[in-house]
Amino acid sequence: MKAIISDIDVLSHLQLLSLEAYLQKTGWQERNRIPNKVSIWTRASTSEDNLKIQLPVDQDFDDYSLRISEIINILENAENRSQLDIVGDLITNSPNTTIQGVVTHIATPNADNLSGQITLLGVVIDKLRSIHIELADHDYILAVKAYQERLPVECKGDLIKENDVFILKNPHPFNLIHS
Repeated sequence: MKAIISDIDVLSHLQLLSLEAYLQKTGWQERNRIPNKVSIWTRASTSEDNLKIQLPVDQDFDDYSLRISEIINILENAENRSQLDIVGDLITNSPNTTIQGVVTHIATPNADNLSGQITLLGVVIDKLRSIHIELADHDYILAVKAYQERLPVECKGDLIKENDVFILKNPHPFNLIHS
């Protein structure tokens, strides 16, 4: 069974710079650009491979999510990879995201106040990933308890990816999940 990414919220937050960097890294070349409309990308690895991607140049276009969905579909077929894997590589931010997982690491707390960074193992785009979260006060105490007792946790915030590392910014609320 193939998973098809159709979540408008996820697709609309895939950044153009991230898409362009991904295309360059995977052998696509920008062939043409129509200012304020679209850039045309091709990949000609074999004589039979004559694929073309039309990348919108403005995320505010009404049909941006639809165009990105089409691009993900082309990449899925060209790379013989799942859309979930491709979107997982492309995602750079996802606001107001709920993450569930387990605390796998607690950094040494800051000396001047009760706060510190934790690492959570949680699911992002259907794959287990490490997520760094900066917590303070009661939330930090809950994270330590969750780590010590191996309890699952849940937290909502703005998920971003910086240098291939996921970070949950503005975490709220940080809760233990009770079975």
